Amino acid sequence: MNPLSNTITTLWIIGLGISLVCLTDGTLVEKNFEETFPHRLGLPSERGYPQQPLFTVVNEWKYLDFEYPTFVRRQRAISNGEFVPKNNLPLGIDMYRNRLFITTPRWRDGVPASLSTVPYPAIETSPNLHPYPNWEAHGDPFNPDCSKLISVYRTAIDSCQRLWLIDSGIVNATISLRQICPPKIVAFDLTTDQMIVSYTLPPSQVKEESLHSNIVVDVRDSCEDTHALVTDVWRFGIVVYSLKKDRSWRVTNFNFSPNPVASDFKVYGLNFQWLDGVFGMSLSFDPISRQRVLYFHPMASFKEFMVSTDLLLNESLWVNGTQDVAQYFFPIGDRGFNGQSSTSGIARNGVMFYTQVHRDNIGCWDTAKPYIRSNLGLLLDAQNSSTVIQFPNDLKVDNEEDQGVWIMSNRLPIYLYSQLDYSDINFRILRTGVAPQGGLPAICDPNNKLISGSSKSAIVSIEEGQCY
Repeated sequence: MNPLSNTITTLWIIGLGISLVCLTDGTLVEKNFEETFPHRLGLPSERGYPQQPLFTVVNEWKYLDFEYPTFVRRQRAISNGEFVPKNNLPLGIDMYRNRLFITTPRWRDGVPASLSTVPYPAIETSPNLHPYPNWEAHGDPFNPDCSKLISVYRTAIDSCQRLWLIDSGIVNATISLRQICPPKIVAFDLTTDQMIVSYTLPPSQVKEESLHSNIVVDVRDSCEDTHALVTDVWRFGIVVYSLKKDRSWRVTNFNFSPNPVASDFKVYGLNFQWLDGVFGMSLSFDPISRQRVLYFHPMASFKEFMVSTDLLLNESLWVNGTQDVAQYFFPIGDRGFNGQSSTSGIARNGVMFYTQVHRDNIGCWDTAKPYIRSNLGLLLDAQNSSTVIQFPNDLKVDNEEDQGVWIMSNRLPIYLYSQLDYSDINFRILRTGVAPQGGLPAICDPNNKLISGSSKSAIVSIEEGQCY
């Protein structure tokens, strides 16, 4: 007889991977969590739960190269140090119709352009990058023209067919940081590839050693009624830019700060500390409060937080430096030890996808369910090591009819603190679908209730930073 058929109560000890099953005769049986609930991690199961999703490798590179107008120009760029192939690392990923957008920040010398495209569907596995919108749009870091693109970190594509980006204006950030131009928010019309917005952040909103590294865009009733939200990962703030007003304000809150416990990273035999604050952001509509909400998290944290976007978009609250609204930024749960995440995105079905950089995995959460560890799934089988994703640095959910999740895997810690093996694949762009038919863990399926009415569950949560 299956002992679970007589179950009265199941006590889930989240994080330990153990479920304690109380039978009708009072016997307490300890079961492996994944064995009892294989849909928790999306594992293959004989009980009919979905298999793990199949990531499609769209492109992959050993090292990056660029599409120069002529071979002679490329050779000249290499000889004078304008292009050093091994210094180029892809960071951000985005998708619009038949193009993928890739950012290559100028972390080191020899990066000729910091925003490029490659065709989609892929024509070749390792295509050369085509600078976007053209070579002339990219500035020279040794003779900077601040009206041009300097060092683009990440992008966002909105429903009005615009590509938004944050240009940090920083070069050599990991070696000898130089702020050669002030940070700016730029937008392109994707139907014409023309620049339509270029807004330089005011000096009062840029702190010493600020690094603006991520951007999301909130479009309301019209394309003019748009706000761009940009994170300052090193000085723990969010800058809100209003397109209609053509001005910005800086939002601060103590939940933007890193957690020192989560700042210690141990991956690929490397041990380093990143005190990165607010980083990941994703926008969603909360049907209960009837408000649009921003979910966010610092990179050095295991927790997820939320705040109403109406609060962020109310300029008068922030120009006066009020602290009365601090209580409305609050944590909603945590991902557990080694649960650090860089970026995230929410699909139209309400499922959030987020990177798990310590686990080389992608997490998912149905935003209609509580943010507890029993409701968080992983897209790759956590029990079987895989090298298809190695440090998932960026994640985007596209706006296409057949929505997809896009991952940039780039081995960033090895690039920064060791030496990449350029005879091996170092960078990958991967895609998977958002629908349950694509293989989502059942717990992330918005149509799945998981717990039947005949059973009861008690959730034991463990505070962030505790050993377990």
